[in-house]
Amino acid sequence: MLVRDWMTRDPVTVTPNTPVMDALKILKEGNFRRLPVMDKGKLVGITTRKDLKDAMPSKATTLSVWELNYLLSKLTVAEMMARPVITAAEGEYMEDAALRMQEHHVGGLPVLDDSGKLSGIITTMDVLRAFTDILGMREGGPRITLEMPDTPGSLEKATRAIMPSNIISVATYDGREDRRRFVMRVSGEGTKDVKQRVRDSGITVLD
Repeated sequence: MLVRDWMTRDPVTVTPNTPVMDALKILKEGNFRRLPVMDKGKLVGITTRKDLKDAMPSKATTLSVWELNYLLSKLTVAEMMARPVITAAEGEYMEDAALRMQEHHVGGLPVLDDSGKLSGIITTMDVLRAFTDILGMREGGPRITLEMPDTPGSLEKATRAIMPSNIISVATYDGREDRRRFVMRVSGEGTKDVKQRVRDSGITVLD
C-alpha cells in the first residue's frame, strides 16, 4: 500500500503571513487539525490547531480589548509553524510513513510528489483506515487468531486447514519464544466450523 492511495489530496494550505485567527477559522470550518504552510509554491512549514491555540493570550490576561485585538491582528502563522517539515513521498509505503510519524511524534505528514511539490497530506486517521482495511474489517466474516511454530510451511498448513473458506486478510506478529501469531479473517463456505477444523489439524487457535 502506497501513501498516494490513502492520503488526502490537495490539502487546504496557508501562507506564513496568514493571521493566526484566520488559520484557526480555516481549521474549525474544515474540521481538520493541521495546515501545510506554503510560500511561493514551496512547502515551508506546517502548523496545527494546538500550535495556534497555544499562541493565543491566556484568558487571565490583563490586556485591554483594544490591546488584545491589536496583538492578535499582528500574530501570523510564520511565528508558530514548525520547520523544517517532516514529509512523506507519494510513492513510499504506508508503513514507512507511519513509522516516521511515530518516531517524530507527529499526527500528520505533508506528501510531496516526484517533483517535490505538495500533493496531499497523510494523517493518523488515514493510517487507521489502511490498518482496518488490511484486516478486512469492512468485508465482515469471522476473525481467528492462530499460534504456530515460526518455521517455513506453517502458514501453508493453516491455509489448508481453513479451506474451503476463503482468506480475506492475514496479519502476523511475534508470539512467545519460537512461535508466531497469525490473525486471519475468512468468508464464504465453511466459516461456521472453521475454528474447529483448524484445531483438528493440530494448530493452536487463540480466539
